[in-house]
Amino acid sequence: MKISGKEYIPAVDFDLRQLEIFARVVEFGSFSKASRVVFLAQASVSERIATLETMVGTRLLDRLGRKVLPTKAGELLYKHAMLLLEMKETARLEIQGFLGLKGGSVRIGGSTIPGEYILPRVLGEFRSLHPSLYVALEIADTGKIEQRVAEGDLEIAVIGSRSTVKQLFVRELWKDELVVVVPKGHALARRKEIELAELLKEPFIIREKGSGTSRIIDDYLRAEGLRGTEELNACAVLGSSTAVKEGIKGGLGVSIISLRAVETEEKAGVLSALRIKGLPMFRNFYLVRDRRRIASPPCTALWDFLVSKAEGKSPG
Repeated sequence: MKISGKEYIPAVDFDLRQLEIFARVVEFGSFSKASRVVFLAQASVSERIATLETMVGTRLLDRLGRKVLPTKAGELLYKHAMLLLEMKETARLEIQGFLGLKGGSVRIGGSTIPGEYILPRVLGEFRSLHPSLYVALEIADTGKIEQRVAEGDLEIAVIGSRSTVKQLFVRELWKDELVVVVPKGHALARRKEIELAELLKEPFIIREKGSGTSRIIDDYLRAEGLRGTEELNACAVLGSSTAVKEGIKGGLGVSIISLRAVETEEKAGVLSALRIKGLPMFRNFYLVRDRRRIASPPCTALWDFLVSKAEGKSPG
């Protein structure tokens, strides 16, 4: 198109929401993954990227099969988009901090044991101090929770093993003991200890890959010169501590889980907890957040509260 004999070049324009969506697509290399983070349907993400490309006047992304990569123009825009989005977030957080904790929300993740047996009560105490704040707790295995924090879906989390994700800041919280759990009526139920060699012969219920408990068990067994959890007589793989407990009650097998998870059943005489002779098994729970992102005032308040709880008295 020409105007007054000159080629018409559209004015480059965009808004911050478009830049946020564009940045997430670049970071994840996927429209579908980005759509979950920005809370839009995949079709809406594709439509907004197409609108952005029209407004900028050039293609910003190359679709290479399932992978999405930025073009040279896309790389340039992404660099500036990150600066603008960081400025927006800084302004938002400074204003929110200036106004005080009069409202807001925080999304926290918890791996199975802290998520089911520790955080609900601790978050109740936190809410009593900050009744205007909304707290959302998501529970999954350690690996999934780590991933969601790294992707920005969760601001903060408590997990069952030390994170290996480099961008996550890690703070040690509470200690936990792992015990061998058997059902009522089992030949080992009246004993306090079990030999490791005996345990390796028992049908064993293991947790799914990504479980912090499984990582810790594997580390302990390898320290004893074994091939980790491969040495166990696995009879089933279950996806949560609750499912493992139900499997034990039903006679499916025995397992190693957190003492916190079986305290009620042990007191009721439904399950029995044993220690492995000569092999006490302890682990820590860890508080994590993404060091690349600025923490919101509600997130900072919750982080400080959890750290203060850990420095005081261990919950449970």
